[in-house]
Amino acid sequence: MTRWMYACLVAGLALSPMGASAQDSPLTIRETDAAFEDVVADLQDAIVNRGYVVDYHGRIGDMLARTADDVGAAKALYRNAEFMQFCSATVSRKAMEADLENIGFCPYVLFAYEAETAPGTVRVGFRRLPAGDGRDEVNTLLEEIVDETTGD
Repeated sequence: MTRWMYACLVAGLALSPMGASAQDSPLTIRETDAAFEDVVADLQDAIVNRGYVVDYHGRIGDMLARTADDVGAAKALYRNAEFMQFCSATVSRKAMEADLENIGFCPYVLFAYEAETAPGTVRVGFRRLPAGDGRDEVNTLLEEIVDETTGD
């Protein structure tokens, strides 16, 4: 599977509704009324300023708009939707030392979107890893980045 296809798959899973209530959702999401472009820049800065490298920056909203006619889409979903993936040598190593299968959670994906139905509100979030076995530090890191980005 190409890196681009993998990244789209990961982002699609991160942005797709899970059929659960917000309370039961595996997603952690914060909202802000800042401009989408500013939020994405702040998200990237929050990652890079911690010494991490954004491995891939996906523009899933552009892809969905570009392919809408091809798949018979009936409506626009997002005004803007992007994701970034990265990994942390330190935090990832700790998680993988606790359980080798934690490799399945890396890279970490953070997303931001502005829904077509809610212009002016940008949602930023990530998929929370199951608690325990070295994953709590990953969740804390991702939550700190989201909170810094949204001003929470």
